[in-house]
Amino acid sequence: MKSFSELSVTDLRRVIALKEQIEALEGQLGALIGEAGEASPTEASAPVKRVKRRLSAAHRRKLIKALARARKIRWARAKATGLNPAPKKRRMSAAGRAAMSAAAKARWASVRAAKGA
Repeated sequence: MKSFSELSVTDLRRVIALKEQIEALEGQLGALIGEAGEASPTEASAPVKRVKRRLSAAHRRKLIKALARARKIRWARAKATGLNPAPKKRRMSAAGRAAMSAAAKARWASVRAAKGA
């Protein structure tokens, strides 16, 4: 798109004529719509201020109870279907525990012996 400085004089005159035609048509349209009782589309309408809705204390309590009830139902259903099973505890035999203890004692004994030497 050319800037106005790049246009020739004849092109500028055409732009001005078109702009005047557009303004005249908008005026006619506004007059027609104005007769119907509506505002013209070119007029900037005032922004609509939204009113923040507030809940009464009783309704808030009722809503919280309903949400809590729904949460309990969801958890009960999840537990019943086994969607979130509790992780199984890993148990070690007494022999395995004794072997690990003996290995740790031997490791520390070698560390102490290295420091004392």
